[in-house]
Amino acid sequence: MQLNSEVTDTLIDRLAADLETSDFSVGTLSELWGERAEQALHRGERVPALRALAARQAAQAPEPASASESESMSASVDPAETAATLASLFLLGVPVDASALAASLPTLGLDGAVELGLVSVEDGRARARVDLRPYSFVDTAGAGSWWIVSDLGEMVLEGALTTDHVLGVGGASLTLSGLMVSRPVGRVLDLGTGCGIQALHAARHAEHVVATDISPRALEIAALNARLNGVHNIEFRLGDMFEPVEGERFDQIVTNPPFVITPRRSDVPAYEYRDGGRIGDGIMREVVTGVGRHLNPGGIAQMLGNWEYRSGEDGLDRVRGWVQASDTPLDVWLIERERQDPAAYAETWIRDGGTRSATPDFDRLYNAWLDDFAERGVESVGFGYLTLRRAPAVPTAEPLRRFERMPDALAASSGLGTHIAAVLDAHDWIAAHDDDALWRATLQVAPDVTEERNYWPGNDDPSTITLKQGGGFARTVKLDTALAALVGASDGELPVGVIVEAIAQLLEADVPALRQELLPRVRQLILDGFVQPLA
Repeated sequence: MQLNSEVTDTLIDRLAADLETSDFSVGTLSELWGERAEQALHRGERVPALRALAARQAAQAPEPASASESESMSASVDPAETAATLASLFLLGVPVDASALAASLPTLGLDGAVELGLVSVEDGRARARVDLRPYSFVDTAGAGSWWIVSDLGEMVLEGALTTDHVLGVGGASLTLSGLMVSRPVGRVLDLGTGCGIQALHAARHAEHVVATDISPRALEIAALNARLNGVHNIEFRLGDMFEPVEGERFDQIVTNPPFVITPRRSDVPAYEYRDGGRIGDGIMREVVTGVGRHLNPGGIAQMLGNWEYRSGEDGLDRVRGWVQASDTPLDVWLIERERQDPAAYAETWIRDGGTRSATPDFDRLYNAWLDDFAERGVESVGFGYLTLRRAPAVPTAEPLRRFERMPDALAASSGLGTHIAAVLDAHDWIAAHDDDALWRATLQVAPDVTEERNYWPGNDDPSTITLKQGGGFARTVKLDTALAALVGASDGELPVGVIVEAIAQLLEADVPALRQELLPRVRQLILDGFVQPLA
């Protein structure tokens, strides 16, 4: 797609009106082709959806109509049929009859669709030039839906992507939007906006969003998506990394940076949407060390990324070093979700670019990746989530330094923004309350927490006691009798100290010793969100 100055807001508004009228929505498409076809599309396979649409069309083939009936039918277009035409064209990449597309976009018109760069028309057939699809979500502001334009994917192109490819909404996009803290703020920076999906999400809780990208093409598509969905508080700027916002600060920064580790060789394609042009994990180091100076005091930055495990160097220690090298004090919470060996990593990203296995190009790229890793002694690559926070103007808490490996974090990534914000608040509360203050505090068990007890047959005492978290990262923690009793009595009524003294009496334990044993564990339960302080 090549938008230019001739593309007008009027045409985009007409497209939006047509999409609204056609009910071109996630729900409508799911009904058109069914759950199994939907799952196949998520795997990058379109055949089940094509078969479902063909079967629907055959079942609804009308009987021959009289001239008057034909005129009446042409005056009204079935929204489901319109949605099927649009889905066939823009999601599945199947050329459609130009007259059918014209009927599906009556306000925009066929000429308008061509002018916007959505389609090309030849011999009475319209062919998609972009991917256009509905997208639905739920965040702290409630349910929402948009239409998102991006470049055609590998499923439609049936070959390698172009290096200036603008990616649509994928797994990484969904993960980051789920992690995004959505408290009301003034200014948000979306660094490397791509098709603009994170900027759109941020626009729901920010007064103003600045979206940057190195790709003019990406910015044009992102601007189209904002206008198409009636979002007007996003400003788009062209430039590399923090260059477009030099000297500016924000309350929040979100970024899905081009973190893919790619050999820096002329015979290896560098895709703008994923390759940052740095050696190894250098793009992540640049983001982490530079983000603090663009955050207001207390501001939060959230990102996805890769980090290398080199011979004799732990990947998480590399990130620790980046944080320490930052020119501003930062809290850090890193969650490593996955680790791949060099071969698996290379295979993943070569296929991502559309190069098929067992071809000369695949083998050539495979060798290039493995050579690149071997030169730097890379033994594996970590992937995960990173939350950074700039210290407030008057620091009130010890810095947060939390580095975790959680292989199951992906399954729990939806809606984690609220949990992440709560953990940051919990950290501040813990740092501001010494043991005497915690002793006087009252706690209550979080509403998503359940307790599970297992017993040996015939035994009245549980063999194991486990707390399970329904939200957040779905953590579990094993308890002993004393800590289980403390949690069970934490209903917001009695102070921690009173509860511990009662437990000591029941267990015939020494109060100071029990206090010393339990309070650090209570702090961890607060930090993880199992219990919440009330006072």
